[in-house]
Amino acid sequence: MIRVLLAMGLLSATMAVAQAAAAVPELAFEGEYPIEGMRGGNLSGFALCAGELWAVSDRDDDQVYRMDRSAAVWQSQALTFKAPPAPDMGLPTGIVARTVAAGLVRGGSLDFEGIACDARQQLYLVSEAKAAVLRIAPGGDAAWLPLPASIVAEARQRGMLHHFNAIFEGLAMDPKGQRLWLAAEREKRGLLALQFGADGWACGKACVLLSEGGSEDVPPPMRTGASYAKDFSDLTWFKGKLFTLERNAYKLCRRDADTGAVERCWSFADTGLQPSRRYDQPYGLTEALALDDTGAWVGTDNNNWVRADGERRPVAWRFAAPAGGWEAP
Repeated sequence: MIRVLLAMGLLSATMAVAQAAAAVPELAFEGEYPIEGMRGGNLSGFALCAGELWAVSDRDDDQVYRMDRSAAVWQSQALTFKAPPAPDMGLPTGIVARTVAAGLVRGGSLDFEGIACDARQQLYLVSEAKAAVLRIAPGGDAAWLPLPASIVAEARQRGMLHHFNAIFEGLAMDPKGQRLWLAAEREKRGLLALQFGADGWACGKACVLLSEGGSEDVPPPMRTGASYAKDFSDLTWFKGKLFTLERNAYKLCRRDADTGAVERCWSFADTGLQPSRRYDQPYGLTEALALDDTGAWVGTDNNNWVRADGERRPVAWRFAAPAGGWEAP
């Protein structure tokens, strides 16, 4: 009887996983594009600005890249800037010290992990090392946004930002440049929001929209017995909604911009886990996301690792928008 009950339990769990997977439709793959010319490699974020696709590397502290998409291999065109000293946002000294040491070894002491823009074509970069946001004018002038340190304090109270290399991994900005969202990466992951008003940048009723821990249900080829923490690897705003890139689950999700609640998800596991496209790593490597009316760009931060087919450059994938568009119920 015990064996029967165990078998029934296993079957029930397997069916639940299968049903959950079936509930996440697969995006149609349209093509992939290797990227040349990113000095530090390590593609960490995408942003679509007035039809141009911009990218950031977590190894470059002084330039961002406009993607020339006119050929099968993209060329990166750099916009240089000089970031002033970053503000103290209240991260613990231990995390700060480890981040400084990592920057000295691998480059990229600011560790820019996400990029966004507004209707004035100002770019915004989130620094994981400093938990701060840098604004870059079209000409390259750069200044840190005067964000309240309370956003870090509240995030830590809710269980986020407690681990080295797991701070802010993405950001989104509305076209008016008046609302800003930040994605905390993992253990716990979360979404935070700020509004610009008469007194500058401030949280509303709370800084934190969402905070969640736990493990992730990952696609079958990734199930190696390891535990996969729920994570966010990029964040973008599109037509009033937030879209999160969730790399270990090989999916992107549409979320309510006021609550962070998930509304719909789409998978790209069939594309990302093709044997020729896999890396010898036990976790996902997609870190860049941008959307338009007809599809999505998803970019890979390969950390200088070589893909199974020999590709060693960062790669962008193009997926068609789902039937009914990104607003589909």
